[in-house]
Amino acid sequence: MQSENPLLADFAKLMNSAAGTFAGMTREARDTARERFKETMGGVDFVSREEFEAVKQMAAKAREENEALKARIDALEAQASDPK
Repeated sequence: MQSENPLLADFAKLMNSAAGTFAGMTREARDTARERFKETMGGVDFVSREEFEAVKQMAAKAREENEALKARIDALEAQASDPK
């Protein structure tokens, strides 16, 4: 009499093979996703915080200059429309 059932032994081998195959597929999917992410993010240009702050300050200065020029234009228009 056999101590081990061949049907159960075959089923165990099949499950081990399936688990190994699934683990391999998981690793391959993870590696592929990682490579795609690197490719996608490699083409994106990021701005450093220092560059962002510099542009933000330039925009604020330009806005202030624009407001000053607008006030000056308004004053000149008011002066030009004043009949003396």
